[in-house]
This record gives sequence, C-alpha cells and structure tokens, in this order.
Amino acid sequence: MPLTILYRGPLNSCNYGCEYCPFAKQSANVSQLAEDRVALERFTRWIAAQTNDKLAILFTPWGEALIYDWYQTALSQLSHLPNVKKVAIQTNLSADLDWVKGANPQTLAFWATFHPEWVSRPDFLRQCQILNDCQFKFSVGVVGFAKFKAEIAALRQELPPHIYLWINAVKRDLATLSLADRRFFEQIDPLYPLNTRDYPSLGKFCRAGSSVISVDGDGTMRRCHFIKEPIGNIYDRNFAEALCDRPCSNATCHCHIGYVHLDYLHLDRVFGDGILERIPQGQFSVFDSLIPFESSGRSK
Repeated sequence: MPLTILYRGPLNSCNYGCEYCPFAKQSANVSQLAEDRVALERFTRWIAAQTNDKLAILFTPWGEALIYDWYQTALSQLSHLPNVKKVAIQTNLSADLDWVKGANPQTLAFWATFHPEWVSRPDFLRQCQILNDCQFKFSVGVVGFAKFKAEIAALRQELPPHIYLWINAVKRDLATLSLADRRFFEQIDPLYPLNTRDYPSLGKFCRAGSSVISVDGDGTMRRCHFIKEPIGNIYDRNFAEALCDRPCSNATCHCHIGYVHLDYLHLDRVFGDGILERIPQGQFSVFDSLIPFESSGRSK
C-alpha cells in the first residue's frame, strides 16, 4: 500500500525567532524533549515494521527538529529502509550536517528555508553546499517579504542553478505589495502565484485521507494538518481501514502542504516525485494550464 505521511510530533520549539512565527524563540524543557524523542522513536520503529507498504514521510515540525540528534538518527535510519521511497524534512538548515554522510541520498531530501534575519547568507550557503556535494535533493525557500529582496536576489545568484528557490507569499501583505515586488518574486520563483491564493476546497476531493495522512506524536491520524477530526491511529492494527476518498470539509485550502494534494489542481504533474521536498519536476509552464481548471468530482 503506497502511503504518504506528514509527521508532526510534540516538538514545538525553535532556535530562531522570526516575528511572524508562533514558535519563535520558544524553548522546550527536558521532559518535553524526552516526550518528543520517545514518540519519534516509536514512529520510526512502526515505519520499519510496515514491510508490505511503500511509504513516503515528510516531517513538518512546529519549530526546528534537526538540531536534535534523535531526528538526525531517525532520518538516516529511515532513508535506508527498503519500504521507504522518500523521507524529507522542513528545516532551517542550522544544524551540524556531519550526520548526512551516513544517510542515503537516493531517499533523503530536504525542504530548507533561509531566514536572512537569523543566519548569514554565506553560512546558509555553506550548509547547502554540503547537501549538494553529498548529492542530496533539496529545495530552498524564503518568506516573501519585500525587505528581503536583496538577500533573495543574491541567494539566487549564489545557489547552484539546478536548486529550486521558492518564495512563500506573505498573504497578509499581498494587498499592499507593489507590482514591481510581485514581478520580482515571480522572476525568482515562477510558481510564486500558486502560493498567493486560497483554493476552494469544500466538497472537492483530495488525496488527503486516502493516500496522504497527517500523524501526531501519539499516532493519531488526521486527513491533513488542517482538518482536526481524527480518522484513526496508526498504532491500531486495522488503521488502514480508515483510509478512503473523502471530499474536503474546509471552505478553502491555504497552505502548500495541503493544496498540493487537491485533485483538481493536478499539482502532482508539476512536482512529481519532488512533491514532499517541494521540488518541481520538468517544465514550469505546465503550471499555467492547471490553476484555472476546477472540478468538484474526483479527477481521472
């Protein structure tokens, strides 16, 4: 059974302090970190035991996880499992990366975000160079504040040309964003317009809940991070019985890790095998023909 899992454990702290992030400079105590470690190690053992399945895992922590060795160990172990086709993590890439030398670059990938207010561009680029030298797939992104334009332009110039640089739209600022700034972001990231919208989703079919699920530290399964109703628990023997096609119950979908799975957007055609680490495959021009298309039924 092919299944994509978005895992988010109890961890909710970060070593950066971005003003727009609810977990900025939030520290975890010893007991909270211990709880997170136990949950992750249990999840890793469960993944290893699903020998009849083909699994893809994206870690989407509330904060920064790679600064903790148990995440480094888990990612390395998972990358070598024969039943894991992809494992990826969202990270600010601030952690020491010596551990990646023991991981499988054919399986492990990274969704890295550059925060110019918390790390220098040369330091961030050195981390990217390590991943590139070790042949790991990764994307790089920046939050789309106009004040970061100079850093973004320099980052694009200094990153290897094959590394996709995405821009996360700051939706609260879009109404006042100048046309010149929009065009700048679109020049850097041709898919930037994709991230500026909230997509109608009520009653529309999505891979979430059938071939994609969100999993908490205690194993609770949800269709996605944005629908809070549980549908089961992965640690129940018959967890797979809860997986089925369901129309979305939310009015709109606003986040990349959600709407990328909406059937009618066909974004699997844009991202292909790079959907977890946010790396487009092939031509960006495919995107232009996808967004206007909408259907309330399941796509064929």
